[in-house]
Amino acid sequence: MKKFLCILFLLSLALVGSVSAYNINLNCSPLTIPVGQTIKCSVDSNFPPGTSFNMNFYQKQYTATLISSQAMTIQPNQLTQYALFDTTGLPGGQYDIEIAWNGVVSIGSDSVTAQMLSLTDRSGDLTITSPTTQDLADALVIAGSLKNGGNNGIQIQVDGASAGRVFGPQYIGTTNNIQTGDGFFSHTVPVTQPDDYNVKFADANGPITTITFHVVAPTTAMTIPTVTTINTVSTTQMVTYTPIPTPTKSPLPVAIVIGALGISLLVAIRTQKRP
Repeated sequence: MKKFLCILFLLSLALVGSVSAYNINLNCSPLTIPVGQTIKCSVDSNFPPGTSFNMNFYQKQYTATLISSQAMTIQPNQLTQYALFDTTGLPGGQYDIEIAWNGVVSIGSDSVTAQMLSLTDRSGDLTITSPTTQDLADALVIAGSLKNGGNNGIQIQVDGASAGRVFGPQYIGTTNNIQTGDGFFSHTVPVTQPDDYNVKFADANGPITTITFHVVAPTTAMTIPTVTTINTVSTTQMVTYTPIPTPTKSPLPVAIVIGALGISLLVAIRTQKRP
């Protein structure tokens, strides 16, 4: 009986050992990165093919906030699998990447299922002076300054949401400000279509930040035809009648009047002298 119990105990240990032999190792790098850089994680496991799990990316503050998740499944060849996590636009701080199992799984004590990362925010080092909304006819002007950039240059990469990669990654020159040590830059990247263009900035210390520029179609002034309404006013022409002048009697000449009076006087005198 004791021999049977001993054999049973050994079998139990063997079973426990076989279960605990399943390990999974998560490795993410780098563990401290600037915002905008991609987190690269690898997973190695000897779990049976078909074993599924999720890679969860959390922001750790007062509570854990899920940023993104990627599903993974162990393949028959059990080769290393990879996952990428974008940090563009995230605030600086502490983050976790964890393996979440689909169901209850027993794992070996040597397994690594979570890693803590720190994101550093350098967006405050960059000042953009060119408009973030630009007309297609003049786009794309990228100008600004980098804190303590001096003459070291700055790297830019321009990707359109629809147009794809249109420039870089490539360094452009910066001009040192003697008073502040900041590096000022200005560069024009020709673009051929309206789009949202993400410009990634970086320097020798790594990624700085990403700025989105909105390029819009040229504004065309619309000519609205002016309709002139002519109001026709009926007018009655006033006819002015000119009165016919009334003939006036001209006064008799004075000589004729005096002559007539004289003749009348002579006739009267002769008439009185007759017997």
